[in-house]
Amino acid sequence: MKDKKPIATWRRRAALAGYLFILPNVLGFLIFTSLPVLASLLLSLCKWDLLSDPEWVGLKNFGVLIRDTDFWKYVGNTLFLMMAIPVSIILSLFLAVVLNQKLRGMVLFRALFFLPSITAGIGTMLLWMWLLNPEFGVINEVLRNIYEVLAWLPEKVGWQWAAWKDIHPRWLGDQNWSKPALIMMGLWGSMGGMNMILYLAALQGVPPELYEAAKMDGAGAWQRFWKITWPMVSPTTFFIFVMGIIGGFQAGFQSAHIMTNGGPAGSTTTISYYIYNNAYQWFKMGYAASIAWFLFLIVLALTLFNWRVSQKLVHYG
Repeated sequence: MKDKKPIATWRRRAALAGYLFILPNVLGFLIFTSLPVLASLLLSLCKWDLLSDPEWVGLKNFGVLIRDTDFWKYVGNTLFLMMAIPVSIILSLFLAVVLNQKLRGMVLFRALFFLPSITAGIGTMLLWMWLLNPEFGVINEVLRNIYEVLAWLPEKVGWQWAAWKDIHPRWLGDQNWSKPALIMMGLWGSMGGMNMILYLAALQGVPPELYEAAKMDGAGAWQRFWKITWPMVSPTTFFIFVMGIIGGFQAGFQSAHIMTNGGPAGSTTTISYYIYNNAYQWFKMGYAASIAWFLFLIVLALTLFNWRVSQKLVHYG
């Protein structure tokens, strides 16, 4: 028993030291995260314009939210932009498979593809505003040159390229093209970013013996990918997909605020930008808080659903 007392004392001291180390983080979480979240929940049940005292209205804000046609329009905008998530996953996995090859100079190519994801967001958006300019932007200039070349094709080919010569999208100035333009920008920045790095890590964790055995059995490249690579990286795919859903519902503020101001005709206004407008443009703090909590419930429900589905689709080892 005498030998156990020093061990117990050492364990208590070690536990106390551990608690002291995490105390600043816990206090920061409680003060700067938990309390504001609880305050926003109470605020969602009030009417407050920042100038007068909050007025208790109960669930009225949520009732107004359900009937708000603008809100549902912006939910549709957000979902449309989230269509880029599966495309981004496919492109990231493709890049990771290509860049996972043991060839000379692969480290340089990995760095080049990862570079756009660490570029300053505002700088990237200003660059894309120039690229998407309908009058002198590079993208439309390339399209004009393509149409010029295709216009020389013989008519018997069956394509009226000459009629397309003067057709070029106005991109951010056209509500039919504004969201595809933002999706294109998002794919450029995301397909070689952290998703690609996660896939590279997952691919390098696949035992090479599996591929060797498959080759000996006569499996082709596609069969090896579908039967070995895809199941082995499915946990990573699931993680990327869930984080993409969560981030997708919260995204869109920067691009709308800097590039389009939510236009044209509200076509690029997302849920997050609508929350910003209600809170800091129209001073409807209570209503903005109710939108934020409604968004939280949507994300929570989808995340729980994804976890249930993952039990059948994800290969865990």
